[in-house]
Amino acid sequence: MKIITSFFLLSGFFLTLPVLSQTGFDLWVVETSGKGGNLKILPETAKALTDRPEYDNQPSFINEFQLVFSAADEKGNHDIIVYNFNSKKFTNLTKTPDVSEFSPGLTDCGLYVSAVVMEADKKQRIWLYPINFGEPELLYDDIEPVGYYDWYDNKAAMFILGNPNKLVYANGKNDLLEIDTNIARSVKTRPKTSAITYLSQNDKIQIGDKEALLLKSYDLVTKEYTELGFGIEGSQDFIWLDKNYLIMARGNSVYRRKYSEKNWEIIGTIISDTHQNITRMAYSSDLNVLVVAMERK
Repeated sequence: MKIITSFFLLSGFFLTLPVLSQTGFDLWVVETSGKGGNLKILPETAKALTDRPEYDNQPSFINEFQLVFSAADEKGNHDIIVYNFNSKKFTNLTKTPDVSEFSPGLTDCGLYVSAVVMEADKKQRIWLYPINFGEPELLYDDIEPVGYYDWYDNKAAMFILGNPNKLVYANGKNDLLEIDTNIARSVKTRPKTSAITYLSQNDKIQIGDKEALLLKSYDLVTKEYTELGFGIEGSQDFIWLDKNYLIMARGNSVYRRKYSEKNWEIIGTIISDTHQNITRMAYSSDLNVLVVAMERK
């Protein structure tokens, strides 16, 4: 494996990560109608994309017809799988018996699928896997243990495990900007902005027997923090549909909210006798589908 020593070569979990849990998860696909503030899911179209007792989770679209996700084999080793919605076929992007890959996503440049890799010595660092199936490359050799991340300006904003955990942004070699501490696991760049968004575990309210975490934003250009209201109680996972709207889930229901408003609106519920509790999600406006990870009952 080749190591990238510069932060600028892209032109593109406590202390074991929660994502390492071997609980059985499958991916489900549900069709959608409308866009942004008019988005709805069509529950009658929901169907399982994967159906195994092992862990299939952390979906992410890398183009208009391909999805990547982390999948465990019978021995608990995790690889990156690519699903093609056109051909309806699954392909291994990785097949690594000595390491496990988690949280795959597309880099800004579009040339790599990035992943958090649990290496043979248990280090957790970001590696890059060329979409042409070339040799993988280590990005930041001195930054670990990484839990989750997202991209802005070809550099990574990273959840770094610790007590407390930290959210940092890699300005350059030996130049890490610390954005916040004690955050939840979702780190998302707000589309068409320079803002990194996340849920704060330091700022929360009690709703019934569950906690709702405050959604916060840090703009890497203006250096300003913004509070964006509270998330859905009991949930740590959110994604942006576009610059203005985001979605979260509770149980088998999906909710939508405009970033500047307070109230969440339910946009559909997936009915299943076999699966429950939507966690991570991936949305394709090209395919008009939402892919969700659900726990096996």
